[in-house]
Amino acid sequence: MSPGKGLSATPRRTDIRTGRRALGVLVAQRIVLFTLLAMLAQLVAVVAEYAADPDNLSRLLLERETQALAEGFSLNGSALRYELPEDLASRYDVEGSGYVARVRTPSGVILFSHCDESCTEHFLPLDLNPPSFWMRILRDGYPLTFAGGHTVEIGGYHAFIEVAIDGDPQGALWGVFADEVTEHMLVPMSMTLIFVLGASLYSIHTALKPVRAAALAAEQLDPMKPDSGLPTDGMPREIAQLAGAVNRSYERVRALVAGQKLFTSAIAHEIRTPLAVVRLELERIDHPRARQALHEVDELSRFLEQMVALARLEAADKRGFAPVHVDRLLEEVVGSTAAFVYGAGASIGFEASTDPVVAGYAPLLRDAVRNLIENAVRHGGRGVAIRVASTPDGGIEVADDGIGFGGVTREDAPGFYKPAGGLGIGLEIVRRICELHGARFEIGRAPERGTLARIRFPATEAA
Repeated sequence: MSPGKGLSATPRRTDIRTGRRALGVLVAQRIVLFTLLAMLAQLVAVVAEYAADPDNLSRLLLERETQALAEGFSLNGSALRYELPEDLASRYDVEGSGYVARVRTPSGVILFSHCDESCTEHFLPLDLNPPSFWMRILRDGYPLTFAGGHTVEIGGYHAFIEVAIDGDPQGALWGVFADEVTEHMLVPMSMTLIFVLGASLYSIHTALKPVRAAALAAEQLDPMKPDSGLPTDGMPREIAQLAGAVNRSYERVRALVAGQKLFTSAIAHEIRTPLAVVRLELERIDHPRARQALHEVDELSRFLEQMVALARLEAADKRGFAPVHVDRLLEEVVGSTAAFVYGAGASIGFEASTDPVVAGYAPLLRDAVRNLIENAVRHGGRGVAIRVASTPDGGIEVADDGIGFGGVTREDAPGFYKPAGGLGIGLEIVRRICELHGARFEIGRAPERGTLARIRFPATEAA
């Protein structure tokens, strides 16, 4: 076992969402962007259209000013009263401002007047019953110069408001533009944006429901299961085609893995017999080099056994899992490996807890613990003491006080923990057994000395 610091043998997962925006966010951003561009284009069109027709702008300005002036009406019993609104005082209560106004009843009673010679020159006579609306352009083009009047109704009473504007020095025309843009562009396009955005996001959310389900299913895909694949029911056609391509790729992976497993098993079985013959021949030779060669043959035989174990492991099925009593299993493994441990000059002990029970496949769990014990013996040094223990929450610990071995992480040697000077793949077998059981495999320095390996089952993750 490796004395690496906090080394974990559980494969890492990368969150595909990290640094990526959701499709709904991207669509919403684009809808808002193009809506703003459309609003800008329409604003230019509106300004150009109105700017080309100053007479129409004069009419709109007259209507706007008379509506603003009409805010000053009030009823005192049956009498109609008028007071100039404060926000219009700087325009219609200042001499020489370029704006004049007169408010009167149809019968000629004046309620408010801010007049100069423009009233006499441009307004209707007081004895004339005024029309509901009139306007006269005093000078063509810009700046706007006109006079006009509008009849308004206040609580059943009628009043007539007359306005004359000479050049619009205060830029009241921009208020007309603001009103037109708000009424004919901002409000309708904002409502359209809300409905289009809502409908688009709802449609995307609905359409991507099966895609999200497929993404969750993809996390659980196992290339060794014949029925493993992404569901395509309810998916849009284009996304279903992608899911179908992924499923076909997994079928090819399954075929490749199955072929590799068969090839590995075949090679291992074919080499076993020649190795057995070589071993028998070496045992007959009484020479130190023969003893060394015999040791190398044993290492190679053990490597082949582990290769066969890996191939057998790939065929394991979770449906065969059953309750496993951890203390009983560990006691059996310690008893079966004791002769090997003591024969190598090491020692081993077992510490039981409360005999926790986990769901698993007992033969594979025995293989995992046996590999950890063998690694401790082979790489812990002469006289290493090994402790095998269970934890009350179902975990398994194999600790030693040895020197460990010069190992590398999976990042440096993907797929294997390769000990220095050896051929063993014992820790890779342990890791795969843990993956099959949904357990976490951790290996690192023991608190005081040596190496500590842990197998933590799903129920123990929070411990």
